[in-house]
Amino acid sequence: MNQLFRQLVIVCSLSAYTAAALATSNDIELPVLGDTSSAMISPVQEKALGQRALKYYRSQVPTSSDPLVIDYLENLIDRLLPYSQIEDKHIDLVVVKNDTLNAFAIPGGIIGMHTGVFNYAKTENQLAAIIAHEMGHLSQRHYARHLEQQKNMMMPMIAGMLAGLVLAANSNGDGGMAAIMATQAATEAAALRFSRENEQEADRIGMQTMYQAKLDPYAASDMFEEMLHATRSSRRPPEYLLTHPVTERRVADARNRAMAHPRIAYPDNIEFQLMRSRIRFELEESPQTAIKRFKNELDGDNLSPDASRYGLAMAYSAAGQFDAARATLKPLLDKDPTRVTYLIMSADIDVAAERFKPALELLEAQLKLNPDSYPLNIRFAEASMKAGRYKESAELLERYSRKRKNDDYLWYLLAEVDGLNGDILGVHESRAEYFIANGIYDKAQIHLRNAIKLAKGQFQRTAILEERLKYVEHEMLEMRSQ
Repeated sequence: MNQLFRQLVIVCSLSAYTAAALATSNDIELPVLGDTSSAMISPVQEKALGQRALKYYRSQVPTSSDPLVIDYLENLIDRLLPYSQIEDKHIDLVVVKNDTLNAFAIPGGIIGMHTGVFNYAKTENQLAAIIAHEMGHLSQRHYARHLEQQKNMMMPMIAGMLAGLVLAANSNGDGGMAAIMATQAATEAAALRFSRENEQEADRIGMQTMYQAKLDPYAASDMFEEMLHATRSSRRPPEYLLTHPVTERRVADARNRAMAHPRIAYPDNIEFQLMRSRIRFELEESPQTAIKRFKNELDGDNLSPDASRYGLAMAYSAAGQFDAARATLKPLLDKDPTRVTYLIMSADIDVAAERFKPALELLEAQLKLNPDSYPLNIRFAEASMKAGRYKESAELLERYSRKRKNDDYLWYLLAEVDGLNGDILGVHESRAEYFIANGIYDKAQIHLRNAIKLAKGQFQRTAILEERLKYVEHEMLEMRSQ
């Protein structure tokens, strides 16, 4: 145990040293992940390890809280999952706010996606090909299989992997790769890089998943070609290509496998293009530059004019040009009046203009039709908060938190609403859950103890809080014992 812990410290020190030298963010504190190195870990152990890694990762990187983008990606994952070979059909998604091309899988059913992937993927099928490939790694448990060959390397491997992923998410990618290169000296290149056989297996299984999900099996080779183009047009390839190397041979292999299936035209999903516009808008320096960009797209040749129009409406709203935003959005609503993405944009424009009544009426009506919709629930809660309807916002978030217990943004939002509503006990409860979701157990412990004091006399609530405190203290003890 002590020897393994020292290995982890060495790896973390190397990565942290590189972080200090190259990253502009705060110093990164790497987690204690536990002893999983004595033998090939079980799926249950792998899941627990992955959850600990996920919580740590989310606490260290800028993640997206855009409910529309998150909901879209979760739905795409859900479309692929039934046809994947993953036994546990539950995937945890983390969306990183970073314009670089990177995606990754962490043992235990976690898939990460940089928003920059939307800049490289031109169609939903190409994006799905990346996700299906990562699912291939997870289904074949490539990390655990590698562990069979490297019995004592699991802790350093996962620590090195997290160090590189965190640095890649907090920089333009150079810092992340430098950390990985430093870690390779201690982990024999095991931090992120899969073997050629692993990559081929994930390619094959991913393509099979795509075809069975009625998505384009040729999209993988198309996406590889986009990546190769990115390599040739840049002095340094994207982070993803450094951990998932793409060669002309790999493109040819993917094309040959796809040729076993007929090549047909697969219609693109407009939702992919709309999400792509949302992300591209976020990358612009200002609403004014976004207006210019989307107007130029509408005036020129465009594969998705509706998506450009949607982006323009978003940019006008952000610039405070609300009449122009409504006029720009109107043709989209006339064409597709039931699309939730357009309806939420309409409500967003009204909220930005402080026209809360029509916005809330629209969102409330849509929630009656789609009560489980993540973006509608979040938008209604946000709009209610801005309109001063704190109690209504808090009640909705409390109900919805039962469906998404590990959603850190939901707990963050609920803590804000509780504070505005003067519910100090609720603030402590929500902040505790936010810190638990991010693995920051010392702060969660403080808030839970404060909540227990305030809940005196409320026996059921106190019992729940005490159980959460026991869980947090158990997690803290487990971490200290490693």
